[in-house]
Amino acid sequence: MIDEIDYKEPSCALCGGKEFYNPELATAKGRIPVKRVIEKVDEYYNKNDLMGAKRHLEYWEKEANALNDFNGELSVVDELLGLYRKNGDNENALRVLERALILVDKLELKDTVSGATVYLNAATTYKAVGKADKALPLYEKTLAIYTANLDESDVRFGGFYNNYALALTDAGEFDKAEQCYLSAIKVMEKAVGGKPDLAITYVNLAHLYDTANKAEKITDCMFTAYNLLNDEENVKNGYYAYVLSKCAPSFKYFGYDKIASDFFKEAKEIYERS
Repeated sequence: MIDEIDYKEPSCALCGGKEFYNPELATAKGRIPVKRVIEKVDEYYNKNDLMGAKRHLEYWEKEANALNDFNGELSVVDELLGLYRKNGDNENALRVLERALILVDKLELKDTVSGATVYLNAATTYKAVGKADKALPLYEKTLAIYTANLDESDVRFGGFYNNYALALTDAGEFDKAEQCYLSAIKVMEKAVGGKPDLAITYVNLAHLYDTANKAEKITDCMFTAYNLLNDEENVKNGYYAYVLSKCAPSFKYFGYDKIASDFFKEAKEIYERS
């Protein structure tokens, strides 16, 4: 990674930032070990130990706050946003969402890719708690920043379009949501190791067609998702298990009970081996 001042963003929530860019950071009493914190939370996820991940992240959230380590705190609360969504803890999700947006401003990340990634996470959280009206402006802000700074084939667009489409579906903008899913597919088809995420896109697209009364398109989507999830190139790790468990209820919803059962079983076995 290029690390010279002339080429870096003003400060980066993922790499610790530099006081040169933001003198306020010099007031920090210390720094939390962000890389080790994230590595440890990944270990919890690989075991599907969400409570362990919660305790771990909440501890480091308090530590970063006590140290006035704004960069470290932003990295942790950004992780907590995703965790609280998984746990359905809407109250805490909204709490850390507000803090994340404050930190983006404080660290002057508003026009950076790092800041846009936080906006994306916040928008997805708003959508998850039923506030699509608040999510859409953040998705649009994210898109503007990504478009200005990233190549159109960047894998981050895949996740963006997927989540944006879900919010658009909630808002009744079905045609725009479909275009977003098709854009996500275009990106993820070229991504190394992207088949599980591509499967999620096809499953989401099937649900869109169900909502939009286009039942004739559902079978092809689910069949494609099934083949992607069973591709021999997939790495059978904790994330793959998470994707299986995320997609299984959709297969059951569309009448593929045996496939759903097999996916739940395989996910459980992967978690037990981790």
